[in-house]
Amino acid sequence: MTAEEFVKELDATNGELLRRLAPEDTLRPEVEGDLNVLNLLKVALKNEIEASEIAARWMVTTDDPDVKLAFARQVGDEAKHYRLVVERLRELGFDARGFNPLAKGYGPLFQYLATLRTTVERVAAGQFTREAIAVVKNRQFIEFCERAGDKATATLYKDVIEPDERYHHELGRSLLLRFATTAEAQEEARRAAARTLSLAEELQTAALKTAGIHHAPGC
Repeated sequence: MTAEEFVKELDATNGELLRRLAPEDTLRPEVEGDLNVLNLLKVALKNEIEASEIAARWMVTTDDPDVKLAFARQVGDEAKHYRLVVERLRELGFDARGFNPLAKGYGPLFQYLATLRTTVERVAAGQFTREAIAVVKNRQFIEFCERAGDKATATLYKDVIEPDERYHHELGRSLLLRFATTAEAQEEARRAAARTLSLAEELQTAALKTAGIHHAPGC
């Protein structure tokens, strides 16, 4: 199939799987544990720093200027998000200066993404699929914040963070149209996207069981 046909198909497949990450009871705790904006923002810090670092690793291991610049844009955006979340946490009474979101190590999704070597895999998994997950989770987080009466955090995500994630996803789409032009490349992209979604679902289940957290804000 053509690259255009493939990207349309992958988008539809991802959309079906993403619906499993968006139940109607999103963000509702089902086990013991506090579910509030402050604690979810702490989770967001880890997501943001991992997203920035994986894009930085990929940036320095590609020679293609367009791909390098796409990853560079993402590095800067995710770092900006991290700083904005730190500031919002400060306003909520939590000093994040001594908080290390990576104290327990990198998560399974980061570890998987770090194994990807081809541009088509990286773009399919990272920008096209992971950022689509982030859009879904951020939209849910915005709704959670609004229900909790935290308009400032909702506005931060609605006006700054979510638009950036949508832009990263569209960057991924444009790069897939360029690189997913053969059956082999399309299969690499398909596998990488599927594994990313599978890991996201596993992590969501684990977060619910251990901390009562559903859909912490994405990256």
